[in-house]
Amino acid sequence: MIVSLINWLTDPNMQWILMGSLLLGLGTGVIGSFTFLRKQSLLGDALAHAALPGICIAFMLSGVKSIGLFMIGAVLAGVVATFGIHAITRYSRIKQDAALGIVLSVFFGIGVVMMTKIQHSGNGNQSGLDKYMFGQAASMMLSDVYLVGIVSLILVAVCTLLFKEFKLVSFDPGFARGMGLRVGLLEQLLLLMTVIAVVVGIQAVGVVLVAALLITPAVAARYWTDALSVMVILAGLFGALSGVTGTLISGTLSNLPTGPVTVLAATSLFVVSAVFAPNRGLVAKLVRRLRQRNDLRRSFESAVVDMPGISQRTQAAERSAD
Repeated sequence: MIVSLINWLTDPNMQWILMGSLLLGLGTGVIGSFTFLRKQSLLGDALAHAALPGICIAFMLSGVKSIGLFMIGAVLAGVVATFGIHAITRYSRIKQDAALGIVLSVFFGIGVVMMTKIQHSGNGNQSGLDKYMFGQAASMMLSDVYLVGIVSLILVAVCTLLFKEFKLVSFDPGFARGMGLRVGLLEQLLLLMTVIAVVVGIQAVGVVLVAALLITPAVAARYWTDALSVMVILAGLFGALSGVTGTLISGTLSNLPTGPVTVLAATSLFVVSAVFAPNRGLVAKLVRRLRQRNDLRRSFESAVVDMPGISQRTQAAERSAD
């Protein structure tokens, strides 16, 4: 296994794929922090599943597998799904979580039907299209890696330039509106960036699990800090580490799809954070609780000893017992 890993790392094509996975995890982790803070975690899952019919339609119209065309189709499908969610919540009594579930199920069902039809169409170019379900980073071409890297860097750059605005919109949109910020435009920009982050991650992680790469690093980073800037940086690092780990394991072991392995790597980071984080982790909470219990016991014992008459009766009882 070590020899195969060394050979894999020395391959120039594999190095580019590894770099693409790293940048992908970085971009999704950063934008996922704002998605998580705005309590729209399920939105990423809905957009990921809604992207599948867009990918299928793009392939049926073009007949070729191109991540650029797939991105256009997936973005358009994501926009349609977003409008569908907004229409359901606005013109009915259905709440947003139920609307997200409806749109997710309907679009994913349509995508699976289209995928099945493409696989039985006899088109030779459809080979490997099913990899978009669970992800396969090794199937990326050099041009795909360039596109993923450029898009991820753009997402990080936009979040860096508009960090203060996104921070206000995420925590207090009313205050941001009072300061004169165009909250609606910023929210739509965040939504568009979420859609793009989901779309670029589909080939590496798959439509089924890309939402986990968007949210899990952000949740893990939240355990380590209360500062948003530090949380965003940690989420990007956790996402990059998850992407690299998932790609390495799936590339060195046969019959392992990239998506599930990457998500398991991100989940491992979450478990470590949830258990060993210095302030919010389970170990820190247990230690803090034991210290509080010991402090309370000492305070009670000192209060009992200092109460008038108690110490004398206690000493008399001890003498009578002797």
